[in-house]
Amino acid sequence: MDIRHLWLQAQALWGALDQHPLLDAGISLTLLLVIALVLGRLARFLVLHAMKLLGRQPALHWLNDLLHNKVFHRLAQAVPSLVIQFGLNLVPVLSDKTQHFIGNLALAVTLLFMALALGALLNALLDIYARTEHARTRSIKGYVQLAKMILYIFAAIIIVATLIDRSPLLLLSGLGAMSAVILLVYKDTLLSFVASVQLTSNDMLRVGDWIEMPQVGADGDVVDITLHTVKVQNFDKTIVSIPTWRLMSESFRNWRGMQQAGGRRIKRSLHIDASGVRFLTDDEQQHLTRVHLLTDYVGRKQAEVSSWNQAQGEVADLPANRRRLTNLGTFRAFALAYLKSHPDIQPNMTCMVRQMETSGQGVPLEIYCFTRTTVWAEYERIQGDVFDYLLAVMPEFGLGVFQQPSGADMRVGLARA
Repeated sequence: MDIRHLWLQAQALWGALDQHPLLDAGISLTLLLVIALVLGRLARFLVLHAMKLLGRQPALHWLNDLLHNKVFHRLAQAVPSLVIQFGLNLVPVLSDKTQHFIGNLALAVTLLFMALALGALLNALLDIYARTEHARTRSIKGYVQLAKMILYIFAAIIIVATLIDRSPLLLLSGLGAMSAVILLVYKDTLLSFVASVQLTSNDMLRVGDWIEMPQVGADGDVVDITLHTVKVQNFDKTIVSIPTWRLMSESFRNWRGMQQAGGRRIKRSLHIDASGVRFLTDDEQQHLTRVHLLTDYVGRKQAEVSSWNQAQGEVADLPANRRRLTNLGTFRAFALAYLKSHPDIQPNMTCMVRQMETSGQGVPLEIYCFTRTTVWAEYERIQGDVFDYLLAVMPEFGLGVFQQPSGADMRVGLARA
């Protein structure tokens, strides 16, 4: 009797709602909203749980990227609005105008979450691409950002057109009339996109490249390339963000070629005191023949000089008419032989010791060679070892480094005077 009594009361209450259409419509819409939210939660639970199980399979590991970027979350969030769209026909005593408005609102929400799902999908594809070999040489982050921008712009146009119940073409025609303003607003974006295409197509810049751009304070490794900016981590661990278009409009140095070649250049000069340059005596030449790196050179040059002097005849009796070995030329030959025998100097690249133009700083003797490694710390160690040794061995040839007089030098000179 109690159950039957309750059933009769429910029928009476439901029949009374026919006399209050607004209350009936409100309760029906509330029930529809509750059902939509429940189905949305259920769909989200089922979809995410199923994708997590499938993502454990090695062949479907890419599903984890979709989960991480919330692609399925966004799709599940569109379920309630879809339920409302298809369930509006079941709501009684709802006017056509109200039903049309709620339907458009639900459709706009559905389009919003679908656009967000597509944006998340693009992010997931970028993560999948980042693990491939091509990602080391070609960055597509700028293209993905541009695609997302275009996607969101068109989605916004369609959503607004849906809400105001107008054709999207009407809004697009209005945007065409505002093209000048749009170009002005998105000037940097367009310039950056063109620059990004040129940088990528010409292989001018990659993630991981060491670039140097003093005008913006950049000297370090490229850590990220986006549509608008290129991020460079300097060696002091600071981050410099460079507008992408500036890399095309201004010059920068990319050290990738050096790293790929497998050798880094040493290009530094020893400034020799010109007052110490002189001819070698016979005893000094005989002493230098015992130097392993100079044995062949001194013997060859002595034979060459002797043959030339004999060909001159009696005029060679005057010292100014004779050819003789100099300490500077012999030291230059020694430095070159030392570099060629050094285990850390690249033998397959240019290696020379050249005498530069004499200046007020003495006689520059430039060391020009390449190390076998491109690692910065190792490069500096090798360069330091080379110049330490050459500076220490110079007195053996009667040479010294040019150095500006210091206060101590002046005091010693005055004391001797």
